[in-house]
Amino acid sequence: MEAIVVELKEVILEATDVHKQHLLNWRRHLHENPELSFQEERTSQFVYDTLAGFGNLELSRPTKTSVMAKLTGAKPGKVIGFRADMDALPIQEETNLPYASKVDGVMHACGHDAHTSILLTAAEILSAKQEELSGEIRFFFQHAEELFPGGAKEMVEAGVTDGVDMVFGLHVASQLPRGKVGVIYGPATSNSDQFHLTIKGKGGHSSQPDKTVDPIVISGQIITNLQSVVSRMTSPNEELVVSLTTLQAGDAVNVIPNEVHIGASLRSLKQDVRKNAINAIERMVKGITEANGASYELEVTYGYDSVINEEKATVIAERALKRKLGEDAVLHGSAIMGGEDFAAFANAVPGCFVFVGAKENGNPSPAPHHHPQFRIEEEAMQDGLQFFLGIAEELVF
Repeated sequence: MEAIVVELKEVILEATDVHKQHLLNWRRHLHENPELSFQEERTSQFVYDTLAGFGNLELSRPTKTSVMAKLTGAKPGKVIGFRADMDALPIQEETNLPYASKVDGVMHACGHDAHTSILLTAAEILSAKQEELSGEIRFFFQHAEELFPGGAKEMVEAGVTDGVDMVFGLHVASQLPRGKVGVIYGPATSNSDQFHLTIKGKGGHSSQPDKTVDPIVISGQIITNLQSVVSRMTSPNEELVVSLTTLQAGDAVNVIPNEVHIGASLRSLKQDVRKNAINAIERMVKGITEANGASYELEVTYGYDSVINEEKATVIAERALKRKLGEDAVLHGSAIMGGEDFAAFANAVPGCFVFVGAKENGNPSPAPHHHPQFRIEEEAMQDGLQFFLGIAEELVF
């Protein structure tokens, strides 16, 4: 890791009280009006119209419900990308906030409304500094982070990262204290995959099990043995999670069914661990079903890749955070096992993704993300704003 050297920057970017009020107002508007993945039509139009009011930005629609804004400086320099996601979740909000969701069954339960508002405010501040800017900043307002195959992949395929030197993103964290930012070198999130397994036997009456090939008994053997994929087929030095999450079989208590359906989630950090786990699962399923005279179908869906924070980009991020928020602001951590489609941006160009503490003041047990009572400390959004401003100071001013 490179040494962190704090330098005095010629241009210091700060948020005024007006900017902070915009940040708060935009977040509350978005929170009241959430839209699901690939359906962010009103959200993206709000973002587009708000950006259009700043001036100096070249706006485009890389996909139907995403927005990109380009800010080109008066002098040549690096090209950097800043990303925020915009979509909400199919959750009924239970926060009782005065600005709670007005849309039945849809809620910003992961903080994407905060991310969008943070980046909008950064764009507002930076667009006024065009004459002092050396290089280019691209603001990526991304759709559909929550639903595979995700919007990041679509935006990258549309060419938004062409010519970009580095890309940066953030996520608010409801259980991390305000004033702290999690910075991770290397893998920051997991590969997020899933499989659907069908065990095909021969059904019959429950009083005559000898005349059947019972897929429930066979599934029991598979479920028990799958635990050894982690405990005995993967090095204890590697991170791997195999969680069986759905199980469907039969409709009547006196009937042995023909089939059992199993769904599972797989989380890993490395590509070789990811592939070895799938191979081990299929090898085990094949052996157990064949030994019992049954058959199977295995459908694997490879989801988002692990976000890999590139070292130089992460050094820059850490330096910017310490300079803007203080030496004690940065917490070094290890990868979380959640998925995040920022990986598509980080796979295309060197990038860094950080976690901004947003634990609600006075709440010792904040709700986790994707929970109907999810809340954040709104003032923490200012720390996320300082992250983007600090990166800009480091690279293009």
